[in-house]
Amino acid sequence: MADKNASAPRATDNRSTVPVSDIFRQYISSDWAERTEGDPRPREQSEWAAARRARISMLYPGKRLLIPAGAAKVRSNDTDYAYRAHSAFSHLTGWASDSVPGSVLVLEPTVAGHDATLYFRKAAGRDSDEFYANPEIGEFWTGPRPSLAQVSHDLGLLTVDLADFERVLDTVDADTIILREGDRDLTDQVDGRRLLSADAESLEIDADTALARDLSELRLVKDAYEIEQLRRAVTATKKGFDDVIADREAIVAHERGERLVEGTFNRRARAEGNAVGYDTIAASGAHACILHWTRNDGAVVPGDLILMDAGIELDSLYTADITRTLPVSGVFSETQRLVYETVREAADAAFAIVRPGIRFREIHATAMGVIAKKTAEWGFLPVSAEESMKPENQFHRRYMVHGTSHHLGLDVHDCAAARRDLYLDGVLEAGMVFTIEPGLYFQPDDLTVPEEFRGIGVRIEDNILVTEAGAENLSIGIPRTADDVEAWLR
Repeated sequence: MADKNASAPRATDNRSTVPVSDIFRQYISSDWAERTEGDPRPREQSEWAAARRARISMLYPGKRLLIPAGAAKVRSNDTDYAYRAHSAFSHLTGWASDSVPGSVLVLEPTVAGHDATLYFRKAAGRDSDEFYANPEIGEFWTGPRPSLAQVSHDLGLLTVDLADFERVLDTVDADTIILREGDRDLTDQVDGRRLLSADAESLEIDADTALARDLSELRLVKDAYEIEQLRRAVTATKKGFDDVIADREAIVAHERGERLVEGTFNRRARAEGNAVGYDTIAASGAHACILHWTRNDGAVVPGDLILMDAGIELDSLYTADITRTLPVSGVFSETQRLVYETVREAADAAFAIVRPGIRFREIHATAMGVIAKKTAEWGFLPVSAEESMKPENQFHRRYMVHGTSHHLGLDVHDCAAARRDLYLDGVLEAGMVFTIEPGLYFQPDDLTVPEEFRGIGVRIEDNILVTEAGAENLSIGIPRTADDVEAWLR
């Protein structure tokens, strides 16, 4: 197997290089104190991860499953993006923000189910040049790597050096299934081996697609550990919003105040967790009408609204996803308040119907009923609200083209590969977590609305847990009524 973690060919020849003489090698390899390794206590999620592996094992009797963490991704030349393992890998191993790039979880079929083995690149010995000379994995460059024994105790998994993964590749056959999106290079190698082991016609890429689907659907209902992590992510995110409000004076004073909003929130994300769960949207004024505004290079002007869509991802990789729309001056104008409270009414109506047994799509339909009713009352629609709600019309969607809800968890848009009949058309179950996020966006050049509405964009987004009796708004502690938002800003 090609070493995915070894130094890739990059343009580094013109940079200073480390010493290469034999004398230096001998010197740098000597006179190091002995290290004592204690066995860490198994992390909290290890038992939960084992239960998840058991569930996926039942779906694939007799099949070998390969779930890669993925390699580091190059940002520019010899610099990489901050590493994040594939969510399915973290879900099945419990290895999260501290996982090692290039690792692979292998579920080997047995009579009773599957044996799980985690392959990863172990630490380089101090008698190796890599110890000091390899900027991608050398201890001098990236810090010490965990040992096989440490990770085994930590995660409750059998661990093997990645160098031995070649033996797994040598036995790849048509019964080997891989999570293709986890690592494209490894997937190409597996495809090649499967072609050698069977007729090209029998290469079952469909089985790989099914695995991605099943791993996604495995996350539709969260376990108790996941729910607690999402609660913590919401709590951390609330602190980030508080920080932004506390920095409001400096934010307003800067010509690119949106960047200060982003920076202030991201500082909290790094302090409280791993990072942000997605690029922060800090959309002030008419930028709030651009649904995925992440350039964040505009001014934050008193009298405008700022739509802030942000979430903190914990070290466990679970993320919140919250949107609040704030009046920069501290007080909503009459029109801003009208739009804001209409969006909140839509969100509250959608939340009120959430309970086990309803279909996921009903949440969106309920929110849209309010949006259609209000925009019709304001005279913005060419037909009645009832006529607009018909599938062939949808005039009200001009002002809200996105959906109302998506699942939330390890990914901000979690379970994305799940089947439609289990997601959009699926029936709610206790333990599901998703967003409710209606909005109204009146583009600055939209002639269908009065001038005072143009350039106003409002979204309110909360994170919702389905319970046995109904639902819980996990983010209810973040002010969301117009009155409470103004009090928050004061």
